[in-house]
Amino acid sequence: MPPMSRIPLIGVSTSITVGTAPERAYVNSTYLHVIQQAGGAPVPLPPQLSPRALDVIARELHGVLLTGGGDIDPARFGEAPHSTLYDVAPSRDALETAAVLMALDRRLPVLAICRGIQILNVALGGTLHQDLGTDPGTELRHSQEAPRDQPSHKVTVLPGSRLAKVLGADEVEVNSMHHQAVKALGQGLIPVAWAPDQIVEGVELDDPERFVLAVQWHPEELVSHFDAARRLFSALVDAARA
Repeated sequence: MPPMSRIPLIGVSTSITVGTAPERAYVNSTYLHVIQQAGGAPVPLPPQLSPRALDVIARELHGVLLTGGGDIDPARFGEAPHSTLYDVAPSRDALETAAVLMALDRRLPVLAICRGIQILNVALGGTLHQDLGTDPGTELRHSQEAPRDQPSHKVTVLPGSRLAKVLGADEVEVNSMHHQAVKALGQGLIPVAWAPDQIVEGVELDDPERFVLAVQWHPEELVSHFDAARRLFSALVDAARA
């Protein structure tokens, strides 16, 4: 464990309850554990934060982790909602969009997971497939029935990409818990990983000097038995420390 002065603070986005009272902000503990295991200190960023509060907190952050969760409001990319949408929380969309733009402006390292890859893409002007079963239509099951800590399909990673270097592999086994995915890419993002049906599973910023990585799977659930998953969080914390 590095000295306390070298422990980077990692902002971690949180979910928010939708349609229930009282309203709650929450995050799966796994995200908090893996950041600490990698040598960082997690700082939850709830959707209830005002822009001013986010700005104050962001000045102290060394990196950002965008977590999984419900669907993004398609109004953000100019589409009507699909019938399968669930847990849409405009306040979370707004907070995470602001966090993305803040992190990029301040050149903070970013790791985005599942919903995270989607909000990163939308924040930069991209669009989403709102439901993979109907758009574009695929027989590959992207919302697995197996336990969260078990992989369900493989992902091919672009050789030589930052993601491939971080993972230490050009092919990895991943878990899959989503029904939406990147469609048109946001500004400055390049695709670097694909599922067997060619759905984009990983993107990164087209700038070798910047650590901005996003994956569609849930590596936080795989760290106990996959080195590639652990390497993602270690890379985020190392970049934040640097």
